[in-house]
Order: sequence, then structure tokens, then C-alpha cells
Amino acid sequence: MTTTRIEKDCLGEMEIPNDQYYGIQTHRMVKVSGAAGVPVIAYPEMHRALFHIKKCCALANADIGALEPEVAQAIAKAADLALQGRFDDQFPLDMWQGGGYTCVNMNVNEVLGNAANEILTGHKGQDRVHPNTHVNKAQSTNDTIPSATHLAMAPGIDKIIDGLDKLQASFAKKAEEFKDVVKVGRTCWQDALPLTLGQEFSGYASLMGRLAAKLRAARPGCFELVMGGSAVGTGLGADPGYMEALYRHLSEEYGETVRPMDNLFDGFQNSDFVVTVSGLVKEVAASLSKICKDLRLMSSGPRSGFMEIGLPALSPGSSIMPGKINPTVPEMVIQIAHQVIGNDVAITVAYDEGELDLNVWDSTFYKCIMENLRLVGEELVILRRDCVDGITANRARCQQEADRSVALSTVVAATFGYPEGVRVAHYCEQHNGTVKQAVVDMGLMTKEEAGRMIDPMLMTEPAQMARAIAQFKASKKA
Repeated sequence: MTTTRIEKDCLGEMEIPNDQYYGIQTHRMVKVSGAAGVPVIAYPEMHRALFHIKKCCALANADIGALEPEVAQAIAKAADLALQGRFDDQFPLDMWQGGGYTCVNMNVNEVLGNAANEILTGHKGQDRVHPNTHVNKAQSTNDTIPSATHLAMAPGIDKIIDGLDKLQASFAKKAEEFKDVVKVGRTCWQDALPLTLGQEFSGYASLMGRLAAKLRAARPGCFELVMGGSAVGTGLGADPGYMEALYRHLSEEYGETVRPMDNLFDGFQNSDFVVTVSGLVKEVAASLSKICKDLRLMSSGPRSGFMEIGLPALSPGSSIMPGKINPTVPEMVIQIAHQVIGNDVAITVAYDEGELDLNVWDSTFYKCIMENLRLVGEELVILRRDCVDGITANRARCQQEADRSVALSTVVAATFGYPEGVRVAHYCEQHNGTVKQAVVDMGLMTKEEAGRMIDPMLMTEPAQMARAIAQFKASKKA
């Protein structure tokens, strides 16, 4: 039979099962929790950050003589156990909560407090370590939760940067592999000047590098916190020396330079860094989605579409049509972009809804940004591993379409003038022929000249094309 203990708060007292590390305040909120059916710890990064914060706060308070060393060490040990996942089942609160996640902060305070009390006395309770007096000393939910959110974003950002770096390398490898595969370019879904498949993929590689650079530039903001500001930024409740000791311990704990924001009142009022990160993650998701739409088009067919590339066949694509294969990974990436963009809108609205001295919409910020970080971090791995690395080129099809493109008449316009280029284009349409054949039929070039000048691959190298046109014009004048 489970024994119980009595815990008290400002609303009264409650009998708590003794096998639970969380206490009275968590029990009160669990009763009105559960709208999403998803606990906050489903994205555990905030709890991990709070464990680090509570540990460093306890050690900092001990350093300045504001907390008994024995109590501080017990809290630090409890936090280390929590970081190992020891108490993960003790955080039952649902993702959506009011009160600026006060209940989440107190859930952590209660678990660490009872664990620390157990370390010192052999039993749970508040007789030696109190969740508010000791674990939450010199803190407020208003500085711990925003700070924990900042810290919680760093691992997700790091994963996305790593994924972008690796995807950039994969696209660059394909750019080299496809450098001699000439194809028709397309603008507004119409035939345009030729380029190589390698040149297209080099653009994708360049984009991945640029996105990674933007995230690297934003990353230091994860380690700019409002800890020490207490409830509204004034720092009331902290003893002298606390801030310096706290940030020293946080920097040691993370192996990063962790520092307070330049203006804590700004930090309390404005959650713009979450909006910044969300915007960058959305940019990554939208960029991947755009590329995947390109891949769907280029691989369409396989006999009645563009048919320029082949994607890895991962599963049957129809329950009724034998042999049909769908671009499942690109379609997954596109759908993830839908969700990420929606979450970014929610984050933007939550930022806009902040009032006066604190933005309390932490549930919206945390749920949406952590879902986006996870989705984009994972899709980068899947897209590279299960799609991009296995892409093949349909060289014959690409060459055929490039040779037949009426856009090759641009060479005629550059050589003989735009009206003559239009005349050649019309001739091609009327006779369903190629530009190469048209210039011969119309007496503009010899067959040998047409073979040399109306070359799609030559047109992918502007400098070489310009020299060829200059030489042709000179020969004609001579």
C-alpha cells in the first residue's frame, strides 16, 4: 500500500502519494490539464535546461552565503539525477498551460526539492528542502522559463546546422556528378535557356550553406538570458553577488559563454528572439519545400512527365496501379513546411500579444518552436539519406529536351538581332523542328556552323558562348 505525505501551499494542504516526487502545486494543475494530451516533457529540452538552471542557482546562492552548502549540494545532485532522466515520469503537465508556465517551473521545483530532501533526510517532504524557499531561491518563473526556452533551442539549432552542412555536401556531390548533363531551363513553367543539372544542384548546395550561416549567426542568442531579473527585471529577491556567480556557473555547466541580456526589462517584455529563430527555421523548411517541389517536377513521369531525374524507389505508390512509385520523401518535406509555417504564424501572434512587463504566452512559444526544430532537424536527415543521395540523372532525356528547346533561338537573336531570332522561333513552331535545323533551312548557318553554335552545352558557359558569337560575326563580316 502506497504511503502518503502532507504538503501545503497558499491554497491549503493536500495528501500526496509518497511514490511521487512532484507535489501539491503540480497536483492542482494536473486536474485542469490535458487539452493536448501531450506533456511538456515530450520535448524535454526545456526541462533539461531548467535542471541546469536550478543546479547553477543553488551553487551560486551557496557561493555568496545565501544558501546552506549542504542544501545547495543536495539540489545540485538532484538536478544531475534529473539530467540523467531519473525523474522523467514525474512531469505530467500538459503542453498547454496558463500562467506563463508557472506550473512547469513549480513541477521542477517540487521534484528537485523532494529528491534533495530525500538525499538529506531519507524521505520526501519539505522539512529540509522547500521547493520555493530553496530550489526557487532568487528566481521567478518569469526569468527561469524564458531563459530555459532560449537554452532549449540550442540543441535543435545545432542539429539543423549539422543537417544543412551535410545536405550541402550531398547537393555539391550531385552538382559535380551532373556537371555534364545539359537540360532545358524552365521559367514560368516554360522552356528557357539551357543549363546543366549540375548547375541547378549547385544552387541548392549554395542555399544550404547560406541558411546554415544565418543560423550560426543567431545561435549566440540562445545563451543570452534574463536570469537574475526575478519577476519583472529588477532582480528583487537576489542577494549581492548572485548574478555574477550564477552566470559563472552557467557558463561552466554549458561550456559556452552564458551572459545576461543587455537590458533585462527588454528581455522580460519582448520575446523577439523566439520569433527570429522561428523565422529562420521557417526559412529552412520553406527552402527545402521549394527544392522538393522541383524534385517532384523533374522526376515526374516516369514516361509522361519531365523525366529528367530518378528518385529512389522507397515503396509502392498505389494500391491499385502496379508499378507506380510516388515521391514520398519530397512530399513529406512539403507537408512539414505547411506545419512549420503555421507554427511560425502562431509564434508571431503570441509575440504580438505580449503586454506590459512580461510575455506570458510561453506555451505557444515552446510547443511551436520545439516542434519546428524537431521536424526540420529530422527531415534534413531523411531528405539527404533517403532521397538526395540516391538521385540519378536521365541523361538522354535531358539532352533530347535541351536540343528541342525553341529557347535556343536566343543564340540567333544574339548573333543576327532579335527579329531574326523571333523568325527562327516561329519557323520551329510551324515545322515542329529544332533551332539547329531551322537556321540551316533558313540559310542563316551552314550545317557545320549550326552544329557548333546551336549547342545547348555551349550556352551554359556564357564566356565561351560570347567568344563563339564574336568569332562567328567576325567570320561573316570577312
